[in-house]
Amino acid sequence: MSDISKATRTVLSKYATFTGRATRPEFWWWALAVFGINIVAQIIDGVLVAPMLGFTAFQAEAGQPISILVMLALFLPNIAVAARRLHDIGRSGWWLLIAFIPLIGVLVLIYFYVQPSDQGSNEYGAPEPLT
Repeated sequence: MSDISKATRTVLSKYATFTGRATRPEFWWWALAVFGINIVAQIIDGVLVAPMLGFTAFQAEAGQPISILVMLALFLPNIAVAARRLHDIGRSGWWLLIAFIPLIGVLVLIYFYVQPSDQGSNEYGAPEPLT
């Protein structure tokens, strides 16, 4: 469990830092943490917020203000850690734009994200261990 907390602290300490490198474990632990945070936000919206707004729990039309706020708060760190992950394999952060190609773009990005890190320094700097 300490790996996920280390990754979360590292990514949040570099909230909107698009320079440098992010290791594969840092990226995937962050992705798992964001997934968990989103689940918790959805549950809070469905159980607490929706009834206060007059909707039944988990009704699709119910506004999900907590989830939307969480999504907005984590938008920049998600993009930043993805760009740093691409830097770690020697690719430019501009490769993130390939996600706009339906299905193929996302699959290409997942392929890039699972690649092992470049050993030693590359044009984006020295490897940054998860501390």
